[in-house]
Amino acid sequence: MSKLHSAVQIGPYRFSHRVVLAPLTRMRAEPGDRPGPLMAEYYAQRTSPGGLLIGEATIAAPNGNGYLGAPGLYDDSQIPGWQRVTEAVHAKGGRIFLQLYHAGRQSHSQLQPGGAQPVAPSAILHGGVAYTEAGWIPNTPARALSTEEIPAIVESFRTAALRGVEAGFDGVELHAANGYLFDQFLQNGSNRRTDRYGGSFENRARLLLDTTRAMISVWGSQRVAVRLGPSGSWGDMSDSDPEALFTYVARELAKLDLAYLHLIEPRVLGNVDDDSKDPSPVAAQLIRKHYAGTLIAAGGFKADTAEAILQAGDADLVAFGRDFIANPDLPERLRLELPLNPYDRPTFFGGTAPGYTDYPFYRHDAVTA
Repeated sequence: MSKLHSAVQIGPYRFSHRVVLAPLTRMRAEPGDRPGPLMAEYYAQRTSPGGLLIGEATIAAPNGNGYLGAPGLYDDSQIPGWQRVTEAVHAKGGRIFLQLYHAGRQSHSQLQPGGAQPVAPSAILHGGVAYTEAGWIPNTPARALSTEEIPAIVESFRTAALRGVEAGFDGVELHAANGYLFDQFLQNGSNRRTDRYGGSFENRARLLLDTTRAMISVWGSQRVAVRLGPSGSWGDMSDSDPEALFTYVARELAKLDLAYLHLIEPRVLGNVDDDSKDPSPVAAQLIRKHYAGTLIAAGGFKADTAEAILQAGDADLVAFGRDFIANPDLPERLRLELPLNPYDRPTFFGGTAPGYTDYPFYRHDAVTA
């Protein structure tokens, strides 16, 4: 019996299958970082009864953006657009968690309030890029956050989580991967601080754990999740001992009784897939030894490899990205072993309906040769 298409419980919610829409940066928000009707249509298309969707990386603080067209939830004016999204998902019987993020040094002054410098744990030059009106361009060198500024970061995520309640989401996920701010604090290739947020694993994980607790204060632990990318290198990320670091973080997160922990396999480098990399679930196999709660694995999975990781017990659900972009009815296609639409990579980031809401559903009445 297929485990991928069996029921599973996450916190207070029961899902009818384990195919999850991964949080995918699509950059279709309207001016003011507001979700528009097109975004509501996109998420509604990818909703199946009893299915879980994770909303794309959403800006939690005014200085947290790294992509032109990314949606936000740092201002009350952004709530109505997200309400349209959640209502559309709920109308089709699905549930949706929202991923909140802060780009940190992965940004550009063009994306910052008043043209300011991006912020980071430490002022270290790196080779990352940001998406602006000029396209993908090198990031503006970041400045280090002062110790006194950090509590405001935590508070921005708490207030964004509050807006998420008002917007009708079913839970929230903290993005601590892909070389964004929380990942930058975790890994010592980007964190050279000497205060209480740098040095030891405990200090480097402090911002992540404090922010997770702040979100739990709003939602309760069973509707809060965290995403990690062990060994992720997107944005010039590195750590001197990633295995020890991320197993420490997993053990600390396990104490918080989260809805789930979401892991990115190392084949996926931020928003770029490296098809030359081994697709085996390295991250999930490592973290499962230290985390007994619900795990979602993401990163280049197909039907067979998704089934394999579930049967092995290294993950409880699998998030799909590119194939879910191109196949709004992906859970049904996988269940019935139907052919998949090919994806169009040039339309992944930014634009309008083409490559976003115009992928066809499978036609069961289509004439086949």
